[in-house]
Amino acid sequence: MKLSMVGTGYVGLVTGTCFAEMGNSVICVDIDENKIEKLKQGIIPIYEPGLETMVKENYKKGTLQFTTDIKEALEKSDVIFIAVGTPQGEDGSADLQYVLKVAEDIGKYMTHKMIVVDKSTVPVGTADKVKETIQKELDKRGVNIPFEVVSNPEFLKEGSAIEDFMKPDRVVIGAENEDTLEVMKELYAPFTHNHERFIAMDVRSAEMTKYTANAILATKISFMNEIANICERVGADVNKVRIGIGSDKRIGYSFIYPGCGYGGSCFPKDVQALNKIALDAGYKPRIIQAVEEVNKDQKRVLAEKVIKRFGEDLNGKTFAIWGLSFKPETDDMREASSITIINELTKRGAKIKAYDPKAMDEAKEFYLKDNPNVEYTQSKYDALNGADAMLLVTEWKEFRSPDFDEMKQRLKNPIIFDGRNQYNIEKMNKKGFEYYQIGVPKA
Repeated sequence: MKLSMVGTGYVGLVTGTCFAEMGNSVICVDIDENKIEKLKQGIIPIYEPGLETMVKENYKKGTLQFTTDIKEALEKSDVIFIAVGTPQGEDGSADLQYVLKVAEDIGKYMTHKMIVVDKSTVPVGTADKVKETIQKELDKRGVNIPFEVVSNPEFLKEGSAIEDFMKPDRVVIGAENEDTLEVMKELYAPFTHNHERFIAMDVRSAEMTKYTANAILATKISFMNEIANICERVGADVNKVRIGIGSDKRIGYSFIYPGCGYGGSCFPKDVQALNKIALDAGYKPRIIQAVEEVNKDQKRVLAEKVIKRFGEDLNGKTFAIWGLSFKPETDDMREASSITIINELTKRGAKIKAYDPKAMDEAKEFYLKDNPNVEYTQSKYDALNGADAMLLVTEWKEFRSPDFDEMKQRLKNPIIFDGRNQYNIEKMNKKGFEYYQIGVPKA
C-alpha cells in the first residue's frame, strides 16, 4: 500500500518503518527540516533497539522516504496516518492543536479518496473534530472528495517497540465503514496472522481503549507502590507479597513490581487526560485521580529515605545515581523519577554523580540542564568514586549483577538505596552493605 506518516516522533517513525519493512511504500512527513535531513543521513532522533538498522535498510531500498512536504505525501498516498504529539495542556487535557493542523493540511491538499488514521493518542471525539476540520477545508475549496477517519491507537512499549509492532498483542481499529475496515485489515494482515489480534469497533470506543489500557497499567503500578509503603510500616516484605499475589492467574506478575514511580510519555499524560475526559463528561474519577497522586508521592520516596538516613542538610554529601531514563532500553526522561529524586537532593545541598547508558545527553540538554550540582560519569563505577551512597533508579541490565567488591572500594560508605528492588536483601547485608529497598522494613 501507499502510506504517509505525519510526525517522525516515537510513534510515527516506528510505525512507518515497520510498515515499510513489510513492503509498503511509506513517506514520513515532518515540519522539522533538520530532523528530516538527519533521517535521510541515517541519524535517528530517538534510541530504540533495532530501529536505526531498519530505517537505514528501508531508506536504501526506497520503501521509506522522508519529506517536509505534506502536499507531495498526500498525492502519493491512499492512507495517511496522523502521528504528531498531543502534549498535556495546562488543565491536564490532551492538546490537539498539532493533530488538527495536520487535518487542516489534509483538507487543503488532498486530491483523491483517502483514509485518514488517528494514530496519536487522542481523547474520545477527536475523530469527529478531525473529520469536521478536513471537511471545512474541502468546502472552502468547493470540492467533494470522499474520505474516512479511522482510530488506530498505538500500544508500543519504549524499549521493545519493534517487537510490539511486528508481533502485536492486538490491533484495535475504530471505523464506521466496512470497506475502510477491510483496507485496514489488509494493511495489518502481515502482523495479525492470528485474527483474534485484530479487533474492530466503533471509533469512540477505539479512542477510549488506549487511555483505558494505560490507566489500568498505571493503576497496577500505583496500587503495588501503595502496598509497598504499607508493608514497610507493618513489617512485611513487599517482594514476598508480590510473589504471593502474582501466582494468582487473575492478577499475574506484570506491573506489580514496587519502585519509585512510573514516568515516560504515556502513563502520566494519559492518566491525566482520562481524568479530564471524565470531569468534562460530568463524572469524578476517584480511582484515576488517586493513581496519579500516589505516583507523584512515590517519586519522592527514595529521596526521603536518603534524607531520613543523612538528615535534611545534605551540604558536603555526594550521591551516585545509577539510571536516569524513566525505564530501561530508552533514552526517554519524560516524567522520570530520577528528575524528582535528584532535584530533592540537590536543593538540600547535595552533589550528584550520575550515570545512564543512554539518557545522559537528554539530561544534560533538557531535563537537568539548569542543575549545576550534577556531574555525569563515563561508567557506573566512576559515579561511585567518593560518593556517600548509591541510588539505583532505573533497572538497566548492566546494573543487575555488578561487582559489589568494586562498589565497596569506591563508595565512601557501603550504602545503597535501591529504587527498583534489584538485589537480594539478605545477601546484601551479608556483603556488608547498608541496604535499603522500597516496601521492605530496615532490619
